[in-house]
Amino acid sequence: MKGFREFILRGNVVDLAVAVVIGLAFGAVITALVADIITPIIGIPGHLSLDQNVVTVSGSVIKWGAFITALINFVIIAAAIYFLVVLPVQRLMRLRAKPPTDITTRDCPECLSTIPKAARRCSFCTAEVAPVA
Repeated sequence: MKGFREFILRGNVVDLAVAVVIGLAFGAVITALVADIITPIIGIPGHLSLDQNVVTVSGSVIKWGAFITALINFVIIAAAIYFLVVLPVQRLMRLRAKPPTDITTRDCPECLSTIPKAARRCSFCTAEVAPVA
């Protein structure tokens, strides 16, 4: 029982549970946005609700309007996740990334330009520099 408790209280499991709950709540908000605002705006030209558009073939009802609504929901949720989660995380990761260290170059002590490590003279300010072994 102790091992199970440690597993459940591990940071990864708790983070995943929080992410799922927030994702569901976010999905509900986006679904409401599409159903209550965007879909009625799309239906304004035809004076129809998109969800009410159906085709009946041999007694079978094909709800193509509901499908279009679900497709719009998906696109909006994907766009929101991309712009509100993916891009900021990518930007944060770029800011936190350490610049690669180049071991074949060094800075000139006179002008601070980047020169080859074995150089005896700076190609920018022509100052003599001691080569580094």
